[in-house]
Order: sequence, then C-alpha cells, then structure tokens
Amino acid sequence: MPPIFSRLADVVVDHPRLLSGCILVFMAVSLLGMTMISMVSGNDTYMSPTSERGIITAHYQDTFQQNTLVLLYESGTPLSPDQLQYIDSIQDPIENLPYVSSVSQITNVIKEKTSGVLPSNRAEIDEVIQTLPESIVKQYIPSQLLSMGMITLDPGLTLDQKENAIENIRSFIASTTVPPGLTIQLTGEAAFSQEMEDELSKSMGTLIIAALILMVIVVGLLFTYVSHRFLPILIVTLGLLFTFGLMGMAHIQVGMSVVSAFPILLGLGIDYAIQFQSRLEEESRTNPLSVAVKTTIIKTGPAVLFAMLATTMGFMAMFISPVPMIQSFGLVAIIGVVVCYLTSLIGIPLFALVFGYKPKGAGKSRQSEIIDLSLSKIAEWVAKRPVPILLLVVMVAFIGIQLDPKIPINTNEQSFVPGDMPAKVTMDKVSRTIGSTDPIAILVYGSDVISLESIQWMDRFTKYQVDSHSQLTNAVSIADYVKMYNNGTIPSTKSELTGVLEQIPEETQKQFLNGRNEAIIKLYTIKLDTPQKGELRKLVEADLEFVYPPPGIKTRIVGSFELFTTLIRELVESKEAMTYLGFLLVVVFLGVVYRNINAITPIIPIVAIVGWNAVAMYLLGIDYNILTACLGSMTIGIACQYTILVMERYIEERESNDDVIESIKNSVRKIGSAILVSGLATFFGFSALILSTFPIVSNFGLSTIIAVFFSLIGAVIVMPAVLVLLDQVIHKVEKIEDDVFSHSHSHN
Repeated sequence: MPPIFSRLADVVVDHPRLLSGCILVFMAVSLLGMTMISMVSGNDTYMSPTSERGIITAHYQDTFQQNTLVLLYESGTPLSPDQLQYIDSIQDPIENLPYVSSVSQITNVIKEKTSGVLPSNRAEIDEVIQTLPESIVKQYIPSQLLSMGMITLDPGLTLDQKENAIENIRSFIASTTVPPGLTIQLTGEAAFSQEMEDELSKSMGTLIIAALILMVIVVGLLFTYVSHRFLPILIVTLGLLFTFGLMGMAHIQVGMSVVSAFPILLGLGIDYAIQFQSRLEEESRTNPLSVAVKTTIIKTGPAVLFAMLATTMGFMAMFISPVPMIQSFGLVAIIGVVVCYLTSLIGIPLFALVFGYKPKGAGKSRQSEIIDLSLSKIAEWVAKRPVPILLLVVMVAFIGIQLDPKIPINTNEQSFVPGDMPAKVTMDKVSRTIGSTDPIAILVYGSDVISLESIQWMDRFTKYQVDSHSQLTNAVSIADYVKMYNNGTIPSTKSELTGVLEQIPEETQKQFLNGRNEAIIKLYTIKLDTPQKGELRKLVEADLEFVYPPPGIKTRIVGSFELFTTLIRELVESKEAMTYLGFLLVVVFLGVVYRNINAITPIIPIVAIVGWNAVAMYLLGIDYNILTACLGSMTIGIACQYTILVMERYIEERESNDDVIESIKNSVRKIGSAILVSGLATFFGFSALILSTFPIVSNFGLSTIIAVFFSLIGAVIVMPAVLVLLDQVIHKVEKIEDDVFSHSHSHN
C-alpha cells in the first residue's frame, strides 16, 4: 500500500499544474453529468422492476391503472342536475387533451341507463341511481359530500409528459365556469408522484446548502488552529460535484434515499478533508512544503483509506436488501465516500502546492489544547474503571436489542411526504371521508375469466368480503356491471352472459378486464395503518383459499396494497440481516488489515451504539421506515471511522509505552480535537436532514445525528475501556502461560 501513496505523492509534488488542469476538466465533465440526473419515485424505488413481483406489478399498472388521476368534486349535493351537467360538459374536452386515454364518471353510468341523455331533474336522477348496483354508485359517489371522476392517462408516459398532462387538465378546469358551491381538485397517484418529485428536487438543493452552511459555522468556530480553515468545505463541495457528475453519467436516478445520502456524504467527506489538512498543517510547521505534502499523503493516506473502507463495509451490507431504495442509498454512499476521499487525498496537497500553503504557527490553539486535555482526562477516568463502564454500556445496548422489535414499522408513502403538499392534503381529505383511496387489487387470471362460473364466483367472493370484514367499505368487479346491465342479477346461461357483456361499454370493461384471460377485483377499505393492512391482507388471502375460484382460474393480490404490505416483511427481515452482515464485513476487514488482537476492539462499541440507537428511537417515537431501516448498517460504517482512529493511535502509543493508562491518555490527547472537530462537522452535516420538509428524511436525519453522537461517545469513552480490559486479559493470559511454563520447567 505505501508504495502506491509514495508514487502518488511524487506525482502531486512534481506535476501540480498538470493535475490542476485534470481537475478542471473533471469539473467541466461533472457539470455536464449533473444535467443528466433524473428524479425517480413510485414503485420502482420499493421493488426491483426485473423481479417477478416487479414485472407483475408493472403489468397490472399498465393494464388496469395506467396512471389514473382522480377528479375530486366537493359539494353538499353530488347528484344535483347542475353539478351533473357540469361534470358531463367537461368530459369530452378532457378526453381530447394530449396524453389522456379516457375519463370515467358517474354521468357515464347514468347516461347508459337513459339512452345517452342526462335527466334534467333530481327526481329522475334519483330514480336512475336506485336501479344501479350500490357498489358501482359508491365507486363514484362515496359520500354525500364527495364525488369522483377517474382520468386514465396513456400508458408509457415520461415524467415530463405526465407533468404536461396534469398541467393541461388543471388549466382546462380553471378556464371553465364551475357551478356555485362546487370545488374541484385533481388528485390520485399520478398527481401525488409528480408533486413528490417536484418537492424532492427542491428539497435536495435546500438540504445541500443547509449542510454546507452548518459545516462552515462549525469549521469556522472549531478548526481555528490551521491556515485556510475553510479549505475542507471547498474540497467536500468539489467531491460532491464529482459524485453528482458520476451519477449523471452512470444514469443513477435520484429518489428519496439518494437525496438523504448527500448530507451524509458531506458529513463524511469533510471528516476526510479535516484529517488531511490537520496532518498537512502539523507537517508543514517543521518541514519544507514539498516534504510536508509527501508525508501527509504517505502517512495519512493509508490511515484515512482504512477508515473509509471500513465505512463502506456498512454501506455494502445494504446491497442484500431487496428494496431498491436501500440499495441506491448504499451505492450512492459508497461512490460518494470514495470520491470524497480521493478528492481530499489529492485536492488538499495540490491546493497547498499551487497556492503556497503557509502554516498558521507553532503548536495547537488554546481551544484545541483544552479539548485534547479534557478528553484525555475523561479517557483516563474511564480507563481506570473499565468493568463498571462496560457493564453499563452493555446493559443499555441489551435493553435496546430487546426494544428494537417493539419499534413500529411504517411503509405508508403518504406519511413520508410534506404535510402541506397539495396532493397529500387532498388525499388526506378523501381518506378521512371515504377511507383509503388505494384499493386492494386482486388479479384474477386463467383460461377464461369471463366464463359464467368465474363471474358467479367474483360476485360471490365480493359479497363475502364486504359481509365478513368491517374494514372493507366496498368491493367492485366486472360482475357488478354484468348485474347492472341485467336488471340486478347474474345471467343464468353462457349465451345470456355473452349478450350482457356486449352491452357494457369498452371503456368500462377496460377498467376490470384484459381480454378473456385477466380480470381485476377492487376491495375498498377504511383508513388503516400499516400493521392493520398487513393483517387484512392475511385475511383476504385466507378467504381466497376458502372461497376459491373455479378450476383453471388463479388469483393474486397486486398493486400498491401488496407492495407496501410486503415491504414491511422485507424491511423487518433485511434490517437485521444488513446489521449482522455489516458487523461481519467490518470484523473480517479489520482482521485482514491489522492482523492484531486489538483489531476486534472497535466491534464492541459499534455493537453497543447499534443497541443505543434502538433505545433512542423508542424513546423519541421514531418509526422504522425505508431509510431508518438502513440505520444499523450505516451506524456501523460511521462508528468505524472514530473507533479505528482511536485504536490506531493506541497501538502506536503502546509500542513506545509500557503503561496502558498513559498510552490511552496520550492517544486521546493527540487526536481528541481532530476527532471532535470532524465529528461535529459530520454531526452538523447530517443535521441538515432535520430541516427537510419530508418527514421520512427529517426523522432519518434525527436518527443519524444521534448515531454520530453515540459514535463519538463510543470512540472517546467505550474504546478506552475496551482497550484497557483487553490489555488486562492479555496480561493475565500471558501470566498464566508463564506460570504453566515455569511450573513444567521446574518439574523437568
């Protein structure tokens, strides 16, 4: 390893202008790459589009959902003639707008019963409504305050096309004369996703700027003992620019998890920059600049590299998660920390050579001396009491491990986004009035889903569902429309059924049928939280086994309901697996790199910190979600940085000092302020996440800054106790071995 760093040091010292030119070219390429970055939200962030579930879900959405928008009509008289005339008048113009496939409203159903003419008075309207199946009426008029129209967009639209379609519909509605007392809003999954992506774009810029401002304040206050104290901010900003450029070139899309990764990268990246500049400052006080640069690269390069690689072990563990959003977080975090490390390794020495870096003066500042002395006194106090300290540490961690399964898991996407986002406000209003807007979709597939037996079974099954489960408000299938066009009954012969199906409009059939091989059943629920949805899913799946379909017909729960209830199980399983794998990777890495019994010592504080996190989350009421599920493996990566630095310095001190307590004191005194400055810079970089308008991101931010705080405690308090205890154990073992050896020798 050192020869690589030695050669790199020679290149930096001998060719600073050439390297500077290369960096300027990389900056230009990165700026170009940034323009290629695209936002992503929706199902592809929660499940792999190439998995069996992903393919089936995409097929279901393309066939039966097709980016459905909901026109929400709010008034006290949803069936008044004026309102129905207005709803009918906007139908054709909306259908003729670009990217709109069809519009389905209560007026379509009424006109089917009245030869295409809307009744002109309320009595006639009520008479027609009474002849319609209740399940169909409830689909369009779920309460006395709301009615809904469904707008289906063309399949396969790009994000820009969807945005244009939504804007066109909104502009058209704004241009119409709305009857008094009626308000109209556009909502639904497509509108929700579009607004979410817009908010994500805004949030990303805000978070990065906030993180940079917070780090400028911290570095300005604490990093006073070096020349050019804001240099790490410049370097980490460059590192982030290169990361963005690389992501754009590699077509890595930006979702909620990736937005959260950027302040994390700033926090970790500034840590590397501070380590390099601290060493450069120290070396340049006693050596010529070229020698100082070489020493910094050769000595600090490998040490920070090992800390960085240990951090990536935690992020690598995220790849075993089946959730793409978690995998994306891990991938971007790994790319980012590697890029930020390389930027610091080359950028800080290069800056020093090009601009003639001059150290601030001899010695450390009074402030850093106070910090170092205070931390070394704490370490000494701990080192003299390792057993009680570690008992307390382990006890709190054990409590955390017991509490962890009790922390709720939340996979409700609507709770992840800003509370004032218009589409969310509208959807919340709907769900308060009528329950969930997202039905349980059951895909019915087989050789002939519109056979008489299949239609009879769908009718029987939907009735059984509504009668059996109080959580269900409505159940709709093609069988309801068959009854509507056959005077309220299912036909008794195959030929009669064929005749009735021919009467049902094609647009209506497309909502529930895909040829003869696929059909959909929709079960509408009251508003349920995530665990309740999971329980209801189990009941419905059991009912599908009990009230089973005819031979040759199979069923499968699909869509968002299936996605988010499955996500709970995946998060529970992968959360623990990621943490255990993170531990394993770090243990193997430390063992391979250091080949020393002390190499295992960082694992003890890291295990403790993961347990403490659970205690903090439980007490603060923070749920597990798609981001906080990464916390275990991410904490392992972050905690490694600080604990390894303490361990490395201790090993170095122990080689020249027989007194273990003195070695602990000296190691903490020499690196205490550097750890604290970089730790606080990381802390404030992460804390920018709390400012996010997305609750999922702000909760993640709170969790991560707690993890950083615990990591600093782990490095300064737990590590000394572990190192001293291990030293005592080693000495006792050596004493026993010596006694055994001398005893056997005396017998001989």
